[in-house]
Amino acid sequence: MKKGLTKELTTGNVFQTLVYFSLPFFLSYFLQTLYGMADLYIVGQFNAVESTTAVSVGSQIMHMITVMIVGLAMGTTVSIGHEVGAKNDKQVLVTIGNTVTLFLSVSIVMAVVLTLCVHRIISVMSVPEEAVDSTVSYLTICFIGIPFITAYNIISSVFRGMGDSKSPMYFIAVACVSNIVLDYIFIGAMGMGAAGAALGTTLSQTISVAAALLRIKTDSSMQHIRLVAEDFKPKQAVMGKLLSIGVPVAVQDGFIQISFLLITIIANRRGLFDAAAVGVVEKIIGILFLVPSSLLSSVSALAAQNIGAGKKDRAKQTLKYAMLVAVVFGTASALLMQFFAEPVVSIFRSEPEVVRLGGQYLRGYVWDCVFAGVHFCFSGYFCACGKSGLSFLHNAIAIVCARIPLAYLASKLFADTLFPMGLATVTGSAVSVLICVIAYIWLVRKERDSGMMKGNCGG
Repeated sequence: MKKGLTKELTTGNVFQTLVYFSLPFFLSYFLQTLYGMADLYIVGQFNAVESTTAVSVGSQIMHMITVMIVGLAMGTTVSIGHEVGAKNDKQVLVTIGNTVTLFLSVSIVMAVVLTLCVHRIISVMSVPEEAVDSTVSYLTICFIGIPFITAYNIISSVFRGMGDSKSPMYFIAVACVSNIVLDYIFIGAMGMGAAGAALGTTLSQTISVAAALLRIKTDSSMQHIRLVAEDFKPKQAVMGKLLSIGVPVAVQDGFIQISFLLITIIANRRGLFDAAAVGVVEKIIGILFLVPSSLLSSVSALAAQNIGAGKKDRAKQTLKYAMLVAVVFGTASALLMQFFAEPVVSIFRSEPEVVRLGGQYLRGYVWDCVFAGVHFCFSGYFCACGKSGLSFLHNAIAIVCARIPLAYLASKLFADTLFPMGLATVTGSAVSVLICVIAYIWLVRKERDSGMMKGNCGG
């Protein structure tokens, strides 16, 4: 394995290592978010509000699918991180091979099933009638491209597990530039509307995967990634670890996205302007959530390598520094948006009613950056410990007991404003934080009492 890789993440100043490793994560997520932002912006320049609604609803569904794939790939990142920390080079290659086998099968099945069910999905989403045809076109094209979206994410998870957070940033940069150019061609020049946005996104992902594979094949520093047929053969222990870590995260992320989809359905039933406002704000929040998401992924990768190397206290320090960054950033973002909510929303839609409703929703929703940032960091740490079930638990409880019922009540009780619906999401994250703190204290006490945390984790 590449020399110096483990040392980079398991020694030195913890805060500096966190920042150094998380910055490429942040830039990668920023570029990935720019996909949807570019689609929404360019569609808004050339098409009517129904196309904006189609892209916002369709991209939200695709985001749910993507984050579930990324969640499942967390098993790869953590497993490889453990083996890199333990300097077990052969097992790293076996893990990569088994990851390819697993995700190739999953992505093909998902593409076929979702494409066949596209009309039923649209019906469940309660998409406004004016936007149904455009949404169907958008989703059909995106569903067909799922194998390419999956390929990019598993390649990224492999590199990050090995301690390289920069390469995925370069791959997504290629895709982002391609997507913007293709959007202007398909949406602007060819007038394809939402279908053009979907086609641009799918083709740009394909270009990104091609660039990643080309680098692996031609770059001399990648020569250590050479798999043989035996590495692709499913092995029970390897697959078991991948799935035991990845499945709870994928289900958890799926639940979170379903909760947001349910909120979107609630907004859709309030009318076209409410639907467009919620869709625009989701994109804005997506940008603000880049920092918490980067911290989650960074904590999981860094803590996994340190746990694999037997440096459990260093893993805990990584968690604490990440939470500090999350709270500072979240608070600053929330305060700023209290003054600039409407101007930010107006970047995407100029209709006064969409701007008014979007500003209301954003002012409430933006406080979620603080609480979600904290429980994201905890989730990354729990995954690194092999305790991803804890992440699933706190999110499931928060969604069922707070986020969805409160959003529904807010919609019914406050028909003229979206502000209370935004606060409902914040309440759900606050519940998650409380559960995470309790779980962390339990893990620490268990370690102290037993002297060793089962599953390679020091809590």
